[in-house]
Amino acid sequence: MIMERPEATPDVAAAPLPNPRVRWLRWALTVLLAAAALTALFYDAFVHGDGLPYLYQRIQTFVTIFLGIFIEATPFLLAGAIVSGLIAVFVDQSAIDHYLPKAALPGALIGGVMGIVFPVCECGVVPVVRRLYEKGLPLSIGIAFLLAAPVINPVVILSTYSAFGWGPIFIGRIVFSFLIAVVVGLIFSRARPEEVLLPAVCQAHHDACCHVHDHDHRLHHAPLNRRVAQAFMLAGDDFLDMARYLIAGSMLAAAMQTLVPQSALLAVGQGSVISVVMMQALAFVLSVCSTVDAFLALAFTGAFTTGAVLAFLVFGPMVDIKSSLMFLGVFQRRAVAYLIALPLVLSLLMGVWWNLNLGW
Repeated sequence: MIMERPEATPDVAAAPLPNPRVRWLRWALTVLLAAAALTALFYDAFVHGDGLPYLYQRIQTFVTIFLGIFIEATPFLLAGAIVSGLIAVFVDQSAIDHYLPKAALPGALIGGVMGIVFPVCECGVVPVVRRLYEKGLPLSIGIAFLLAAPVINPVVILSTYSAFGWGPIFIGRIVFSFLIAVVVGLIFSRARPEEVLLPAVCQAHHDACCHVHDHDHRLHHAPLNRRVAQAFMLAGDDFLDMARYLIAGSMLAAAMQTLVPQSALLAVGQGSVISVVMMQALAFVLSVCSTVDAFLALAFTGAFTTGAVLAFLVFGPMVDIKSSLMFLGVFQRRAVAYLIALPLVLSLLMGVWWNLNLGW
């Protein structure tokens, strides 16, 4: 029997209204950060540059980098949104119950290889994960899929092979990306959905797990053309919802690349530890799509240690500026902090271990 969605309780269905003081502090912090960025830009232009012409050049650089990142990522976000819409209409929660394990370890392992089925990059994977969580996907599977899919998918595997061939970097990228994603998925499996997911996503996740069906489920027996139209309508909603985070992340990444000279990041490339940290910072700032980042990393192989290049290829697809902001559309802020910190620490340890023990 199909049950109607019950009236959502205020503490679960909707997030509490922010405190006016908290909202004021957020606006104040935003204004301060913007003022600091503008001050740095004008100071650099008039002290170290040639005044207004130099300032105009930096603004052009910012716009060029922003458009490059945004245009590169938009098709993949659109593809992920379309997959998300198709999942919403054509994938029933019973299929998730039947085919995917509930236990944490098997679930994390399955999540680590789901990118083979859903070949999406770090932009497209976010709406797909959100939709799967709304279908009742266990936490461990979703987290492992979120972090592993940008690397463990046929397109990225092929591009990495084209850049580096069959060798330690190619094998290390795939193996360590999978292992780190599984470990983080296992860590998150100890949490409850309400501690990790946003209230609206958590409510849908709870309803799916309790087999409380909504209008999307009632489309199951509708004509095919209506179901396809509904899938694309949902895809449009997901795309517009995630696009705001993509725009903000692309602007922040462009600002960082404009204000922070890359020569400062590239100055120390041979230290066993500092080189890994620098390449992680570079991966976070550049926000290059995982489908093409292997060719960029190839340019650093002579100046940086192998462990640092590997950290760039493992950490960058998991976490960068734009994907970090997109996480906010699915997860609570504390969970996003863990999603950034855990891959950062694990990939750092991986890169340092590689440099100290292998040195290839």
